[in-house]
Amino acid sequence: MTRIYVGPTSLYSLGQVGELSLLDAFDGDIVVPEPVIDSVDVEPAATNLAAFLDGGVETGVDEGRLGAARSVLGAKDIGAGETVIAGVLAHCDPADRTAVAVVSEDRTVRRTAQGLGAEITSSFGVVVRAAIEDKYLSPAQAKRIVRRIDQHGMHLTGELRERAVGEVGE
Repeated sequence: MTRIYVGPTSLYSLGQVGELSLLDAFDGDIVVPEPVIDSVDVEPAATNLAAFLDGGVETGVDEGRLGAARSVLGAKDIGAGETVIAGVLAHCDPADRTAVAVVSEDRTVRRTAQGLGAEITSSFGVVVRAAIEDKYLSPAQAKRIVRRIDQHGMHLTGELRERAVGEVGE
């Protein structure tokens, strides 16, 4: 079963517009480490995250891999990004790139996770996946969600927004 680690940037994006439930479109176990939860402190994202976590999301941290994650990232303090990378280090399988995935907008976390063998996506990828996998989320609804996320702080370039909206419609 795939483990999907979600970083704070994606939780913020989806939480601000009340769409964290779209993460359920993934086949796998959603993992939101405690330091990631603690870093989402802006409303309404924090309240929406608390409600989402009540649905049984795993919140543990792979303590044994924090030092390695710190080393890989060159970080001085263990924080949200390091806990996501620790999860990747703990569950990555070189023979199966689908063993672990990361949902994040943080470029450093994304590049590092991908380099370690994880699949990566962003909050916009979550919306696209939900539109493709969920018969109840129409392309029109998905496009509205992408635009709402864009308006609430995760600003896209015009080209990137049209690409995300275009992928939803395909």
